[in-house]
Amino acid sequence: MITSTANKQLKYVSALMRRPKTRREEGLFVAEGVRMCAEIPDDRLAALYLSQSFSATPEGRRFAGRAERVEYVSDEVFRSLSDTQTPQGVLALVRQRSCVLADVSGPAADGGAPHLLILERLQDPGNLGTMIRAGEGAGLTGVVMDADTVDVYSPKVIRSTMGSVLRVPFVCVDDLGAALHTLKESGIRLFAAHLDGEKTYDREDYLGGVGFLIGNEANGLSDEIAAMADEKIRIPMAGQVESLNAAVAASVLMFETARQRRNDRERRRT
Repeated sequence: MITSTANKQLKYVSALMRRPKTRREEGLFVAEGVRMCAEIPDDRLAALYLSQSFSATPEGRRFAGRAERVEYVSDEVFRSLSDTQTPQGVLALVRQRSCVLADVSGPAADGGAPHLLILERLQDPGNLGTMIRAGEGAGLTGVVMDADTVDVYSPKVIRSTMGSVLRVPFVCVDDLGAALHTLKESGIRLFAAHLDGEKTYDREDYLGGVGFLIGNEANGLSDEIAAMADEKIRIPMAGQVESLNAAVAASVLMFETARQRRNDRERRRT
């Protein structure tokens, strides 16, 4: 039983939670909570930390049987370690998944065309987590993000995805412009969500391979990246609203793609 916050293992977990560099070097990230930890595949579960009270419950005992390495932590120390206000008593170290651009730019598992979200300098962890979660619901086949986008393995992003980060493939690229060239060469059309868009988003055809470019919350897409889009599109606004939150805008575009593809499948069956 770990009863001190000075314990070396807990300092290691804390470093993984706070430092992107440590997460990159170790190839691990931290997930917390019953629902999130229950969804982690066994081959990616590196270790479990259970609070004393949670480990005594039937659910806690089931968790303990899933990992080779299980550490028990006093309730007080677990609360100091947790990144949430009301910890549920279970925390996991998870092996990161390594993807390259080719992994996300090919056909979907069901044979459908690529459906990508491409992010430039996104900074809000909640936005990124929401995009990944919404993306899974919309049939997204992958996320491409530049090195200036918030770390996808930060605890706030992980928590916001509600488990979708374990299933939606993603890749971080050092040169976003070069990655876009590669995607275009593979036949993927790029659409930039942009205030200067001449066409509204619902007038385009997204049945083929598509990638939606979403920029920084405050400044949008850089001119260089926006210029690489095949089309600039806009989401028309009523009232005095100028634009949507980045995650909301991305969700609108992804679910329009899902709608078009669902309708196309239904037409083909009739």
